[in-house]
Amino acid sequence: MTAPSAPGRFFVVGIGPGDPELITRKAERLIGAAPVIAFHAGVSKDSHARRIAAELIPAGVVEEELRYPVTTGTTDHPRGYVGALADFYDDCEARLAAHLDAGRDVVLLAEGDPLFYGSSMYLLDRFRDRFSVEVVPGVPAFAAATATVPAPLVRQTDVLTVLPGTLPEPELARRLADTDGAVIMKLGRTFPAVRSALAAAGRLEGALYVERASQPEERWLPVADVDPDSVPYFSLIVVPGDSARPASAERLRGRAVWSQTAGSEPEKVRSGTRPRPAELLVIGLGPGPDGWLTPEASAALAEVEHVVGYAPYVNRVPQRAGLQRHASGNTVEVDRARFALDLALRGERVAVVSGGDAGVFGMAAAVFEAAADPAHPEHAGVPVRVLPGVSAVQAVAARAGAPIGADFAVLSLSDRLKPWSVVERRLHAIGEADLVLGIYNPASRSRREQVVEMQKILLEHRSPETVVVVGRDVGRDEESLTVTTLGALDTDTIDMKCLLIVGASATRAEPNGTVWTPRWVE
Repeated sequence: MTAPSAPGRFFVVGIGPGDPELITRKAERLIGAAPVIAFHAGVSKDSHARRIAAELIPAGVVEEELRYPVTTGTTDHPRGYVGALADFYDDCEARLAAHLDAGRDVVLLAEGDPLFYGSSMYLLDRFRDRFSVEVVPGVPAFAAATATVPAPLVRQTDVLTVLPGTLPEPELARRLADTDGAVIMKLGRTFPAVRSALAAAGRLEGALYVERASQPEERWLPVADVDPDSVPYFSLIVVPGDSARPASAERLRGRAVWSQTAGSEPEKVRSGTRPRPAELLVIGLGPGPDGWLTPEASAALAEVEHVVGYAPYVNRVPQRAGLQRHASGNTVEVDRARFALDLALRGERVAVVSGGDAGVFGMAAAVFEAAADPAHPEHAGVPVRVLPGVSAVQAVAARAGAPIGADFAVLSLSDRLKPWSVVERRLHAIGEADLVLGIYNPASRSRREQVVEMQKILLEHRSPETVVVVGRDVGRDEESLTVTTLGALDTDTIDMKCLLIVGASATRAEPNGTVWTPRWVE
């Protein structure tokens, strides 16, 4: 009895962007020794991958052409485009698995690099747990495009972002504004929106269009000069890091030098050698929806040159040409404020943004704290104006009804900037005063006990039947509103996405779910 043969090995081989001379020596060796060569092909086109590797494919080898049933067109498949592609990959899997089960190695040709927006990864996903799998990297298309230009893509500490042109235009514009160098793939029909996003991000000048990089038909030209009707699939856009506005290397180098002589800035302003400080705006964006952004705030954001803030809030500001974005992480509020004050001191128009209302546990206090720091006296001369926004407690209260229709207090449970003993004293005082209480920052992954202690403390002063409103992600797609009681509150479900409103003794919950607090006290 003959022993069954060992399964074949599955090789996913990158063959580069088009020039056969860019195929690696390892890829060449595997292609030349393979008993089965597989490659994708368009609906009615010859396989580009096979054309690249044609001279390396041995005579008599088994070839498996994997021809797509649909790419960007329409389909009559009962499950639409997704169903047609799922059936296609099922068929590809069955065809190649038959060879592998019979002990024959299979080399799947992949244009560019197999794991960089490559179709081959879908078969790799299906085979990696069934067969021996090896991936051979290839020269990606953007590397060939950059060499074609040629222009430095990124240097030193520049950040490179690779973006699909299929992103929504506002999202694409925001990401282009936030990076130094960029590569935009997947053009074709997306090109007009991509060019519009580049303009909105202020990156159209310097952006380069490259078509069929490394192939005989290759060409490149400024994106602004491209005819949108002429853009094929085999094209991309390179945005060199050196084309970024002075917001990157030059501006940051200038700021580092200036900070060493910051004490002389007021004198420079008085002498007229520096521009007078611009007014620094601190803007509340509201809790989330665009409809909750005030007209005043919207008009101000349309005029500033810089937006500074915590990244999720900066991301909410629409990108436009001339707007520079400076996003940072959480817990660096004063550093962020100093940076904004530095910009305003140079005469640049700056907005510091916060979620909700900037004056309610937001950036307004941090800006005034930084401006009053005696270590940076130059900041005291920067005029600051705070533009109000809809606060989170207002948004949650409005969703519930009118729980803050009478006297109320607002408290943050975070003990990052104040000791917990202070929070405890304030909770006791609010509980004893029988005030409605709005609670910000109730819990986080590392801070779970405070909300439990809050519940215990308030129960010393309030009935377990006291109405509690839990608002989560209010104003966003994931919004939920729960009406419960102080005794029944499940603290394990509370996190930083929640805002709590604990009612007073007079707060009522109606049968229809509405919560309100009478304006009178009996």
